[in-house]
Amino acid sequence: MASKIKEQVEAEKRRQISIRGIAPLEGVVHFRQDFNRHVHYTIIKDRVSATKRDYYTALAYTVKDHLVGRWLRTHQYYYEIDPKRVYYLSMEFYMGRTLTNTMVNIGTLFPCQEGLRHFGLELEDLEPCEVDAALGNGGLGRLAACFLDSMATLGLAAYGYGIRYDYGIFEQKIEGGWQKEEPDEWLRYGNPWELPRPEYVLPVKFYGRVEQSEQGSKWVDYQLVHAMPYDTPIPGYLNNTVNILRLWSAKAPTSFNLKFFNNGEYLQAVHDRNLAENITRVLYPNDSMFEGRELRLKQEYLLVSASLQDLIRRYQTDRPGNFKLVRPTFDEFTDKVAIQLNDTHPALAIPELMRILMDDEGLSWETAWDIVNKTCAYTNHTVLPEALERWPLSMLERLLPRHVEIIYIINHNFLEDVEKRWPGDADRKRRMSLIEEGHEKVVNMARLCIVASHAINGVSKIHSEILKKSVFKDFYEMFPERFQNKTNGITPRRWLILCNTDLSDLITSKIGEDFATNLELLRGLEQYVESESFLRNLIRVKQANKQKLADYIEQEFNIVVNPASMFDIQVKRIHEYKRQLLNCLHIITLYNQIKAHPEGNFVPRTVMIGGKAAPSYYIAKLVIKLINNIAKVVNNDPEVGDRLKVVFLENYRVSLAELVIPAADLSEQISLAGTEASGTGNMKFMLNGALTIGTLDGANVEMVEEVGEENFFLFGMTVEEVEELRKEGYIPRKYYDENADLQQAVDQINSGFFSPEDPSLFREIYNNLMFTDRYCLMKDYASYIAVQRKVSDLYRKPLQWAAMCLRNIAASGKFSSDRTIREYARDIWGVDPSAFKLPAPQESSTWLGRSDYNKTQME
Repeated sequence: MASKIKEQVEAEKRRQISIRGIAPLEGVVHFRQDFNRHVHYTIIKDRVSATKRDYYTALAYTVKDHLVGRWLRTHQYYYEIDPKRVYYLSMEFYMGRTLTNTMVNIGTLFPCQEGLRHFGLELEDLEPCEVDAALGNGGLGRLAACFLDSMATLGLAAYGYGIRYDYGIFEQKIEGGWQKEEPDEWLRYGNPWELPRPEYVLPVKFYGRVEQSEQGSKWVDYQLVHAMPYDTPIPGYLNNTVNILRLWSAKAPTSFNLKFFNNGEYLQAVHDRNLAENITRVLYPNDSMFEGRELRLKQEYLLVSASLQDLIRRYQTDRPGNFKLVRPTFDEFTDKVAIQLNDTHPALAIPELMRILMDDEGLSWETAWDIVNKTCAYTNHTVLPEALERWPLSMLERLLPRHVEIIYIINHNFLEDVEKRWPGDADRKRRMSLIEEGHEKVVNMARLCIVASHAINGVSKIHSEILKKSVFKDFYEMFPERFQNKTNGITPRRWLILCNTDLSDLITSKIGEDFATNLELLRGLEQYVESESFLRNLIRVKQANKQKLADYIEQEFNIVVNPASMFDIQVKRIHEYKRQLLNCLHIITLYNQIKAHPEGNFVPRTVMIGGKAAPSYYIAKLVIKLINNIAKVVNNDPEVGDRLKVVFLENYRVSLAELVIPAADLSEQISLAGTEASGTGNMKFMLNGALTIGTLDGANVEMVEEVGEENFFLFGMTVEEVEELRKEGYIPRKYYDENADLQQAVDQINSGFFSPEDPSLFREIYNNLMFTDRYCLMKDYASYIAVQRKVSDLYRKPLQWAAMCLRNIAASGKFSSDRTIREYARDIWGVDPSAFKLPAPQESSTWLGRSDYNKTQME
């Protein structure tokens, strides 16, 4: 009895350890106090020794202080109401910077700015001290980041799972016009936003063999690696919800082999540790050839194994840190868990979940398969066959022997179903087999995802149709009910409110602030299309953004550009299908026209191209060299002057995009029709008032539908025309022979005009254009040049240009990631976005549980 009373007393004392007892940030005065405290007590510096980076770190901790109350209470709430939870598995999360985005989303931006000014500091001076969290190559990882923002803003109980790479996407340096790769040491100064969670370290197995017994298969003699989680808070927009991005880092089970260490063999002592921790050392660049790259396969398996163990623990237990089982069975699993596979990289989640459910939890094959199918969903991000992951069976057998057994059984059962549906159709079975025969057997990971998932989606209307009609035609015929479209979107918080404050303020002055969470409200701007005063304000905002970018270009690249010139921008990964080379042909054509008519009245242009090429992608790197060589010729020709400038935006990244996109006049979205899955850069430019020149590819198709063809600079072939051209037999030289401007530009590339030090430098580009031209640049060139003339003609009429920009802004509402996530939630995950707004920290003194939240639900 006495011990029970003592326990109750101690429990009552512990109740005082509560977020309720912590004073919240209340205005500028409290900010100054907290900031001052962190400078001295966290950073351990004074005003004499503190650097800008120290002040940034103190600011980050101050903002984080204001975040943690929301973070804690969000997850108290989730455990109280026990919702269905969504787990988004992705090898990439291209988060960029966290500081300002967090301040915008939790509503502390202005008190923080004012508080800093009290100390003689400016936020814009401290922001560059934060290194981008560049844990992604481009669109796929940036999409995942936007989705996390929207899931939190919509109040979904959602978790991102990824890899905490020690080195993100490489830092790009341009030396002599060539791309050079340097390590991206984003963690060099630490990361104030992440929280290590060593209490949730999980074991991950590799190698070994499988033993068979009456009890079933058992994986033995494996090597063990530990997965250490690091949590980053993901705040929703002004709703006090804070979700989690959990990133895994590989750790060795033991730090040292003491036997070797005691013998003086220090290097051998740490050898195993280094091998284990190398798994999460580096992010693989896109477009690299993964065959033979066992390390990449280890990364993918570590992600899915640790994430599945973690989400199963969360399903089975009632509180973090309390490992008492409250759900000993998996009867409710499909009602409480949704798993989204972001492309094929997390495809191993399928055999891993089967293994856990059967080998560890004792479920039958049929029960486990039903759970996997109802829980997993797959998003496809590419139509390029070479980009679909295929792993050598021999590598999988060596690294994950139990999973190969499971994949064989999945394939066997599936092909039996194919046989029942199409008896005797051996060729169809060959086309649909998860295991492809060839010079070596490989596992087709996209097919594995399709067979095991209850939903398969593309990321734009045209992309989803291509998946059904060609790439996965056989699978669509078998599972038509599984295929969906979920057109991508972007978060308006980062891509308008944060990066384009002046435009956001101008919009707010006319239609209010609610567009931040309901982007369709931008349609209300259409009433101002004929308002000259509003259009002039729009021009003023754009000009201010252009001046900022011009100042950056002069400071960083020592190139003076005319802010009154048209800012013509193409920023994305450097890849042949994205056709940066077509842009180069247009630049060369403009240059030749100016040289031929030096007294001509040309619309001044500043053409900017930015993006990274995968280190092993020679042609892409050669295109970067060509762009820089063209820039060298054009920018140093006094006869050209300010009428044409070319800038390669070195080391393009999220934080640079936040400067570039608001300043753009013209957005180049010029991939060959049928090759770009969606694109999201096109949406960001549209939202920020740039006009688009583009093909009917990816999300461009839906952009044209929303804004009207008359407000979009459309050129090039359609998907159907591309298919027909290839059937007829495409001969690129035909277009070279018929077009004098194209002939001149191609000959200049080939002759050494842009590489006098090595006339044959760009011969491979010339040969590709003349003899293969896989992406049909020669065919689309004339159409592209003709529409570029229309662009120049309209730019001479500022008010008409601004009116078209306004129509694009007003029509961009569909492309909010909030809309995309609502569709995922409704059609795939089976969850409802919540209009419920959690109480802010200062409103939470009566927090006792669910009933108190219900009282504020309608507020």
